[in-house]
Amino acid sequence: MTNTDLAKKIAFQILTHFDKSYRWFTRITRGAKARFENGEWQATQTASQSRIHIYEKCVSEAVSDIYQQCHINLRDPEFWREVKDAFTLLLQQHPQFELAETFYNSIIGRVFRHTTFDDNIMFLLPSRCFLAGRDREKVINSFDTTTTVAQMYETIFQIYRFKQPFENKSRDMANLEAALRRRLNTQQLASVCCAELLKPVFYRGKSAYLIGRICMPDETLPFVISIHTNEIQEIYVDALLTDPQDLSVIFGFARSYFMVDTQHPAEIAAFLQELLPNKKHFELYMSLGHHKHGKTVFYRNFLQHLDNSTDEFERAPGTKGLVMMVFHLPSYGVVFKIIRDEFAESKKITRDHVKACYKLVKLSDRVGRMADTHEYVNFHIPLARIAPSLLAELKASCGSSLTITNETLIIHHLYIERKMTPLNVYLQQEKDEEKIKNAIDELGLCIKQIALANIFPGDMLHKNFGITRHGRVIFYDYDEICLMKDRNFRSLPRSDDPYALDTLSVAPDDVFPEQFEHFILGKKQFKDILKALHGDLMRPEYWRSVQAITASGEIQNFTPYNPAMRFARTDEN
Repeated sequence: MTNTDLAKKIAFQILTHFDKSYRWFTRITRGAKARFENGEWQATQTASQSRIHIYEKCVSEAVSDIYQQCHINLRDPEFWREVKDAFTLLLQQHPQFELAETFYNSIIGRVFRHTTFDDNIMFLLPSRCFLAGRDREKVINSFDTTTTVAQMYETIFQIYRFKQPFENKSRDMANLEAALRRRLNTQQLASVCCAELLKPVFYRGKSAYLIGRICMPDETLPFVISIHTNEIQEIYVDALLTDPQDLSVIFGFARSYFMVDTQHPAEIAAFLQELLPNKKHFELYMSLGHHKHGKTVFYRNFLQHLDNSTDEFERAPGTKGLVMMVFHLPSYGVVFKIIRDEFAESKKITRDHVKACYKLVKLSDRVGRMADTHEYVNFHIPLARIAPSLLAELKASCGSSLTITNETLIIHHLYIERKMTPLNVYLQQEKDEEKIKNAIDELGLCIKQIALANIFPGDMLHKNFGITRHGRVIFYDYDEICLMKDRNFRSLPRSDDPYALDTLSVAPDDVFPEQFEHFILGKKQFKDILKALHGDLMRPEYWRSVQAITASGEIQNFTPYNPAMRFARTDEN
């Protein structure tokens, strides 16, 4: 067999493995409808975790096949250029060509142990530009708005059907009509030319969303119908969302990935980008569950940003981490996190433990309170863009994770995370008492919701939380997290003996919530607000009650949008 024939064969095998992975991905995704209708919430979480594992399994199988076909070390760069060229030809009419390119990159990364970044043998840039709108009719349902609003909704729910009956359909239709009339004045309603909804339903947790837009001559508005089920699995409409901010929060970076059954992910992502122009394209791919391709799109965006900026990487604002070294590019919206070579004496953990914690969060329901992180191997940064003080600190604290060439800083293992204002910095700078109170209330809610998602945050110092531009508090420091069952929440002993605490026997998994008030927040003013709003966090009984909930397997559902948008579920219209 000639080199060219072998290159074509390997290219075909790689695409075959990608197609297998996407069929597997789709099979799990397609099951979301039945899981939602039947209230199979534990199965929903299991499916989300399984879908994340699919990619690595299929990549491993593909690499194994390649090793069986040829001696990797005997193949020169020209051979791999031929493989890429052959693979590119196979993708010309492929509906998921962009995802297949990322899959191919993962194969090459494994083969070359992530040491080669060459567009001649990888897809550092896409093989072609995607023309958004070309397949729009394959992903969009368009609804006639020349009839009445009520008739439009009737038509929508003739198309989007569920096995289970409505709890009260007439009530829901009346709620939807009244909500749209409240948000559009008479002139706007008269000018609406159509309503467009994405064909696939978006499933996540205990919710289903119909996502689209209302089109008018001079503007468009998000048009999102949120659907839930009650205790006996009857469906009901929970809210109509037309505010871009509500839609942005639904697609937030601290939420689990949607289940969206489509053969045209690029067209879906392009449509969502039109609805959410301030969202990065890579975030939208990640929200659809294509987190690996999201990483590819991020890296391309990152390289483009470097070409169009001049600022230097520097240490990120906030308190220095004891486990992670965190830096950023001021003009770019992410932070870069590297595990330090050595930890402070107070941190009785290992590097492998830290990696396991970050993986646990990846596989968990992040309930809008834990930032998604993206892991990279051998990440390249131009050395000339690194501030000298940062480079010196990186060498001193993370030297084993670095290789430095004449022009490049190569980071062997790195996490990337959305940039937020550290909560301790925010509270130091903010003067508005109402905003301070809201932020501290958000902190308490964040801790509670993470716990109900079966994660004990561990180190709950407010420096380990960030606050978004929407005022939402998000947890982002994972090196001491664990499952709720792994901690023993105890009361402090009550004694007149001043030395009682000195003789207290404490096991490694013991936690004393009554001590939380002394370290979650520093200033007494802030402590008092937290105690007034969330004093139950300082009581072991509260934590044991949460343990009982998580041990029972009960799955929580936290509404991602403003609760004021929810419809009243009365029989009165």
